[in-house]
Amino acid sequence: MPAGYSAVLALLIVGPLLGSGYLLLRDAVSTPRSYATDSALGLGDAAPRAVPQDALLAWLSPVIDGGLIVKAILLVALWAAGYGAAVLARELLGVPVGAQLVATTVALWNPYVAERLLQGHWSLLAGYAALPWVALAAYRIRGSARHGSVSAWAGLVASLAAAGLTPTGALLAGITALSLVGRRHLATVLAVLIAASAPWLAATALSGAGGSPSDPAGIAAFAARAEPGLGTLGSLAGLGGIWNGDAVPDSRTTLLALIGTVLLLVIVATGVRSVVTGGTDPDQRYLRRALVVLAALAVLLPTLGATPWGMQVLEWLVAHVPGAGLLRDTQKYVALAMPAYALCAAAGCGVIAQRFSAAADHPHGAEAIARQGIDPVPADDTSGTSGTSGTDDRASSPSVAASMTGSVVTRSVATIFIALLVLPLLDLAWGASGAVRPVHYPAGWQQVAEKVDGPGDVAVLPGGMFRKFRYSGKAPVLDPAPRMLPNDVLQTGELPVRGRTVSGEGARARAVEALLLHGGSAQELAANGIGWVLVEHGTPGPLGDSKTTLAQLDPVFHDADLTLYRVPGAIQQRSVSAMDRTLVIAAHALWVTLLVGGALIAAVARPAHHRR
Repeated sequence: MPAGYSAVLALLIVGPLLGSGYLLLRDAVSTPRSYATDSALGLGDAAPRAVPQDALLAWLSPVIDGGLIVKAILLVALWAAGYGAAVLARELLGVPVGAQLVATTVALWNPYVAERLLQGHWSLLAGYAALPWVALAAYRIRGSARHGSVSAWAGLVASLAAAGLTPTGALLAGITALSLVGRRHLATVLAVLIAASAPWLAATALSGAGGSPSDPAGIAAFAARAEPGLGTLGSLAGLGGIWNGDAVPDSRTTLLALIGTVLLLVIVATGVRSVVTGGTDPDQRYLRRALVVLAALAVLLPTLGATPWGMQVLEWLVAHVPGAGLLRDTQKYVALAMPAYALCAAAGCGVIAQRFSAAADHPHGAEAIARQGIDPVPADDTSGTSGTSGTDDRASSPSVAASMTGSVVTRSVATIFIALLVLPLLDLAWGASGAVRPVHYPAGWQQVAEKVDGPGDVAVLPGGMFRKFRYSGKAPVLDPAPRMLPNDVLQTGELPVRGRTVSGEGARARAVEALLLHGGSAQELAANGIGWVLVEHGTPGPLGDSKTTLAQLDPVFHDADLTLYRVPGAIQQRSVSAMDRTLVIAAHALWVTLLVGGALIAAVARPAHHRR
């Protein structure tokens, strides 16, 4: 039932994407076909933030439509997040199905999922989804004598590789794994994490793009944001607080944000004591407590990062430590709180149900339970007895009657918890009230892709990385050209955030953009390795004196949306070495092997008592 319930919630969230078309919303760009360009492999001018996801789409989209791949990954990720939370609650707490469904609801129906979905971070949600599975694998590794070490390790390998679809996802899963497996396994887990992160680590080392410091202005721009009536701490504790105030459901701009956060925290608080103090298995106790501590840090540290002195510390880090730019969007790391929140909510469901049951049967039962902080009824305890007497005898047994009463109460409490979690964020349903929906690209994009058949990178106009097309909706979207065209498309990496511009790593792209806006010559474009210029019509952005440059180029294609020009003359091509490309492809191959191989081995070697 938890698997089916998780699937229903996932479908309810992304339902509009089941139709034809492509996800094109803010940072999310899916296209019919992608190409294995240097940038897709992480070897371009910019830091490899979308590695290995771009390479995966480039290799699969010639066979399967790229938009369908993105939709499938997103749907499976959401399902895995919810179902993983239920399985984690079952194994660490032994809670019944009703409480497992509460854990699923906490994992899926929360502001973090809503806000990251609206921001277009579909691949980050894959890393988010891996967290309960990483925790589960860590628990099984700690108790490998009971769970089978091969299956446990294979599950961890697959989970880390799945999270490694993006660098941030790999960090989230890595932090979780290293916090839970115990000192004896730290070195092995670290080695697996490095292997699962091989694509972006190799690309960073070989391209050199990640070796330069990031713009310190990104710290304040991407700092966690306070939501109505909550402050920064309350927003983060409620799993919200994304930096972009436009990438939130409408309910999070009203008093419902406060109501939803209070309800979530109260539900979580009801089970904290049971999670922290309950259980007799030392491995279970360690994981429970470690996850609660990790959740507290995941809320407190980003809160501190949004204070003036916290931002100063982070600004120093990104300015002096290569790769520290991964820390600038600190709200991403609130994802680490999800497994503990799911566990505490599930435990709270059991605790409240037992208090009601005990209060009904024994006047002082609730007080005793409150003093002891006992665990909920085990998930396997469905009959309340291990006897073999007939049905009539069991039905008349007081213990069976109490068990049946407890089961009804648990289901009732679970239903109330689920309603309290869902109703304040009801507009997450159906693609955040239709905001997450597929779009249809004009036919000109495919024709332009076919026309780009010669050497040289592509420069784009207007300047900037974000677009507002007539077919893409009201929100700004990343330019789809880099994923739509077979040649590398230069991008400056500059991000307009909260009225300021955060500089990127694309130095050559900035130089070429300035050249176009100042009316530079075709010879200068060719000398910078530019073989094509694409003008995207109907979208805001600076054009400067680019008409002077365009008049010197050869028009190749034109329609209402796009105009493509070829730069005449010899193009001084700039490409990475064959050795670098081979090494990065090998790193991607290692990642694919870990992902597919780990999942297959985990499924085949899974102990019999888990196959249910």
